[in-house]
Amino acid sequence: MVQSPGVSPSFLWRDGLPGSDPAGVGAWLVLTTESGLRGYAFAQRGVILNDIVDRRLRAELIGHDALAREYLWRRVWEIDRIEHIPLHLMGTVDIALWDIGAKAAGVPLYKLLGSFREAIPAYASTATFGDIAEYMDVADQCRELGYSAIKLHAWGHARKDAALAAALRSRMGDELDLMYDGSAGFDLADAVYLGRALADEGYLWYEEPMREFSVSAYAALARRVEIPLLIAETSPGAHMNTADFIASGCATAVRTSSALKGGVTGAMRIAHLADSFLLRAEVHGGGLVNTHLCMAIPNTTYYESLVPHRQVARESVVGSDGFVRASGTIGVGWESAWQEFGPPKGITL
Repeated sequence: MVQSPGVSPSFLWRDGLPGSDPAGVGAWLVLTTESGLRGYAFAQRGVILNDIVDRRLRAELIGHDALAREYLWRRVWEIDRIEHIPLHLMGTVDIALWDIGAKAAGVPLYKLLGSFREAIPAYASTATFGDIAEYMDVADQCRELGYSAIKLHAWGHARKDAALAAALRSRMGDELDLMYDGSAGFDLADAVYLGRALADEGYLWYEEPMREFSVSAYAALARRVEIPLLIAETSPGAHMNTADFIASGCATAVRTSSALKGGVTGAMRIAHLADSFLLRAEVHGGGLVNTHLCMAIPNTTYYESLVPHRQVARESVVGSDGFVRASGTIGVGWESAWQEFGPPKGITL
């Protein structure tokens, strides 16, 4: 296990949610094959991962073919029935196995998945700032830095957030795509109010306005607003749960990711599921694995680039033209992250 540095300076989310993570204990999961190939995955919650590996996963994994990703993915889901593995850890083993698979093939992960593109535009995904003036300043900087779209994480108050959304549209004109993320802060009534305001301003999508426990609530919202809903971000169950959102008719697009959808295998299942309904599967969050997903998934449109601070610094993977480009590094490319987290040690299989 390794020390995982907190974000400095820290930043805020909407009212009611804690801000950025403080320093803590992370862990690298290291899977080693008989031929010496190593697959890596990093988890911020190292103590929890260590416990699950020691009690359950080590015995399940050792001795199996590292290329049997489908079988091992299903085994982790079976174990989840008893362990109730935290959502953000469900894909840890799968990511390490895909790292091995890409290294065995001698290609970057996105090429093993079936590459679709070599570059994708990034949108600036804001943290929560103090007032409208701060947001306008941040938005101006983002535009100057080459971002072609901006997504708001606002305060979680429907009327204040509606005023902010209108101010941002007025400031940016039609030059940039604009999106809004509610971080599950509303009930149905406030979600309807804000959704109608966002539709009036031509926002590209309305993301996770309510907790994703109730598909019926989202179906009711979809009947009452015109703006496209981007949903199924934090709901458990990967493609199985996402299918219910799609079947209800409420989803214009769905979220997929390596972190919350069972790793690369779950993320690709969701992308293919959405594609069969001619829906978009927008990749949630940045980082190495999600960059590979962005390059491999045809029905995704942007890379999410976090803008946490008032003084905006373009994320290192985003070019001056606002695009993120594919890496030629074999595998996932985790080795490049050692500069931030230190070399892998601790949980090794």
